Amino acid sequence: MCLAVPGKILALHEGAQATVDMMGATRNASVRLTPDATVGDYVLVHAGFAIEVIDAEQARETIEILRDLEELEADELSGAIAGA
Repeated sequence: MCLAVPGKILALHEGAQATVDMMGATRNASVRLTPDATVGDYVLVHAGFAIEVIDAEQARETIEILRDLEELEADELSGAIAGA
């Protein structure tokens, strides 16, 4: 399964690189596939590449879903440990 994570562009650098905040983690990503992306834009990042510019609402919704999945996984792990 492939997953693209939303992030906010914090800075653009030479060589079509960007610093992106992805759910509190700062990462570098290529913006070669999204040449119109600017600082403050939200992008979907997959395998180190910003693959699409998205709006802030879509980014918020996706981040919320990802956080819900993290909580579900944590609940399942704690249940599995308790049952061991």
